[in-house]
Amino acid sequence: MSNQLGKILVTGATGLVGTRLLPRLQKMGWDCRALIRSGKSIPEGVTAVKGDLLDSDSLTLAMKDVSAVIHLAALFRTQDTDLIWKTNLEGTRSVIAAAKTHAPDARFILASTSHVYNLNNPHPGREDDVVEPQHAYPASKVAAEKELRNSGLNWSILRFPFVYGDGDGHLESLPGHVKAANWHPAMKLSTIHHRDIATAMSMALAGAFDGRIINISDEAPTSIYELVHLIGGSMESSSTPLQNPWYLHSDGSLARSLGFQPVVRTVYQAAQETLL
Repeated sequence: MSNQLGKILVTGATGLVGTRLLPRLQKMGWDCRALIRSGKSIPEGVTAVKGDLLDSDSLTLAMKDVSAVIHLAALFRTQDTDLIWKTNLEGTRSVIAAAKTHAPDARFILASTSHVYNLNNPHPGREDDVVEPQHAYPASKVAAEKELRNSGLNWSILRFPFVYGDGDGHLESLPGHVKAANWHPAMKLSTIHHRDIATAMSMALAGAFDGRIINISDEAPTSIYELVHLIGGSMESSSTPLQNPWYLHSDGSLARSLGFQPVVRTVYQAAQETLL
């Protein structure tokens, strides 16, 4: 099947999402190319281009003859805010510039985050909400989204919530984040399984989301309390009022109206089918 759908460039191919998305893109029939730092490994059959987001020579090589770009590369969990901005905004600018020069007709799909929605949003985060995040990671992603929207390229932006599955260890790390952020046990998180990141990317690559920002989430946000217990952990229960009840809960109705249907509909389904 290789070459059937054309060449695709994936940045961030060795990260949490990219590692699990690449083999699925290959199965779909894409001829995959990955921009990677030296010392990183990628699946057999994927073409490696050594370099990074700010290396224009490697980007020139990486963009040759591609019909799509999936830009996953981003920096999240670090205290180095300068590095977050450099990677997430400057890096995105650099990839956009290379695409405009060397692959101007390619679809450009940017992975973003439901962290962009404001803490005190009055409803689940919607794509047309005003977003003014305070922290470096979501603020840099909003800035990167704006760069892409103004680029003149054929773009789509997929805002992902909490990503899990395929043994990635992300759910297992949740209790630590809950403790650090002092999250209320009744707070609900929107989630998405790696399988359905591929489901959404397949639709984006086919043009279903062209020119749109889209929330991608499964069918049921799950409380922190339930998520922690699902992985065998425990946490203090509480009946105190929940502040900011819609934080990190995204509205997936636009994606559904465009035909998106998650294969893994809830975290409970993932647990039952041993897909965690």
